[in-house]
This record gives sequence, structure tokens and C-alpha cells, in this order.
Amino acid sequence: MKIDVTAAQDVQILAFKGSLDSNTSPDAEAQVNAVIDAGHHRLLFNFTELDYVSSAGLRVVLGTARRLGDAKGELRICGLNQRAQMVFDITGFSNVLNISKTEEEALASF
Repeated sequence: MKIDVTAAQDVQILAFKGSLDSNTSPDAEAQVNAVIDAGHHRLLFNFTELDYVSSAGLRVVLGTARRLGDAKGELRICGLNQRAQMVFDITGFSNVLNISKTEEEALASF
């Protein structure tokens, strides 16, 4: 798992690469929390290069959404592959999170 962080205006874009699972989620959560702790409260998770997401990975997403909500921040997600989209749909995450197909659409939704 690798996370590249870039910025577009006042949004931090976190591009996930690899698998977000029980082995990688603690490190991913630490990296996400470091971005939030640095004072950034508008995040975009780009999952275009995410191969797999498990329940542990979903906990990272939900924990981030809750933390940002408490801080009056915002989380957007884009680039879910078919398998990840199905996981988000089955768990109901698609109904409670702002998910876009592309990074451009997600950035425009802030």
C-alpha cells in the first residue's frame, strides 16, 4: 500500500495504490491522520489504483469521515473499481459518502 498526497487548491488528494486491508490499514490510517493533524480538513481519497478494500479498509474510510465531520471538514471519494464499488454499495457506504467517478468530478463537488 502506498499513498501519494498532492494538493489542489485547499483540498488534499490522497491517491491510494495497492490493497487497503488488515495488513495495510494501520499505516494508511496513520498517514491520513497525519494529514488531518497538519490542519487539512478537506480530503479526497482517490481509489483509482486501489486493487482491493477489506472491512479494515472500510473502517479507515469511515473513521476519516467521522473525524472530518467532527472538525466541520469534508471527505470525497473517487475512482472506485467495480469490486470496490460493490463493497461500498453492499455496506451502505455509497449512501452516506460522497462518491464520484473521477477526480475532477470529486474536486468540483467541494
